Amino acid sequence: MNSQHNTYEESKPHAIWSPVAKGSRADQVFRWFSSGAGALILLLLAAVAIFLLLSSKNALFASSETIASEVGFAKETGFWGFAGAAIFGTLLASVIALVIAVPFAVCIALFISHYAPRRLASFFGYVIDLLAAIPSVVFGLWGMWSLEPLMRQILQWISTTFTPVLQFISGKKEMIDGKEMWSGGLPGFKSLAQSYDWWPLNPDVLAFTPPARNIMMGGIILAVMILPIITSLAREVFLQTPRLQEEASLALGATRFEMIKMVVLPHGRSGIVSASMLGLGRALGETMALLMVLSPGLMVNFKIFSPGQHSTIASQIALRFPEASGLESDFLIALGFILFVITFVVNFIARAIVSRYAEFSGANA
Repeated sequence: MNSQHNTYEESKPHAIWSPVAKGSRADQVFRWFSSGAGALILLLLAAVAIFLLLSSKNALFASSETIASEVGFAKETGFWGFAGAAIFGTLLASVIALVIAVPFAVCIALFISHYAPRRLASFFGYVIDLLAAIPSVVFGLWGMWSLEPLMRQILQWISTTFTPVLQFISGKKEMIDGKEMWSGGLPGFKSLAQSYDWWPLNPDVLAFTPPARNIMMGGIILAVMILPIITSLAREVFLQTPRLQEEASLALGATRFEMIKMVVLPHGRSGIVSASMLGLGRALGETMALLMVLSPGLMVNFKIFSPGQHSTIASQIALRFPEASGLESDFLIALGFILFVITFVVNFIARAIVSRYAEFSGANA
């Protein structure tokens, strides 16, 4: 009887110590840990937003008289005038950077993924990764001492070559007896250039004034800084193109360029957009490099070759915050809150664009 009882006890399942029970408990712990990590990210984001909003409310709702009396660097513009000019400069520099960087990044990524031999592709990939690790202050120093003298000659040539084209479209501005006089120009374009200083076809848009410490220089520096980010992501997306689709395209008689145009680029379209938006996020928040290469100003115009015209939100905060106190600190934090909102909106729009492209991407085939 005892032997039968022992045999029965030994044959009973031990649910607590079974591998299935251990796995279930581990899965549950990991699920709660992952959920907590995700919630922590949301809490941190909310904490940053709440801090910025509470710290900046004094500046956001202050009267123009209060701003003029307590914020020395915004006496003439007020908060929203100052913020609007800084927002314009931030977006202008970022757009210039994207226009320059994205085509180069896509071409470099295609060269690495589909043209270069394996060893050369590995070398270029390593160089791109190293470029992404360079601190922004180094890019600023390089732009100040090495790139600026070179860009002076290039910008002067562009100004001399294309300013007559703008003068033909919008007219030529001259000072006669102390009065501003316009001559020439096409109907409609001339009146727009006369009435609005921000008109993009103004004949002064490409007028170059040395040194080359202008928003164009800032955009070029930003383009170099975001180039490795966009290139690395685009390269990884291009390498994920299904090999069978590429070989089928070549087997049907397509050249390598046609294969890339019809297979690789459509497949990687959402990845290119994602990489571009990530580079845009980096460009929007860049501080030190622009602070070092820009001659700051708070104008709303497209005179991209003239110094002292534009500045960015991040560079204004870095420039003025060490000496700020009282309402000045709240003023600069409010600018940071606006930059936070802009970055959030840009990423939200990028996510929507990527989701829309992904529905028609070759990756879903």
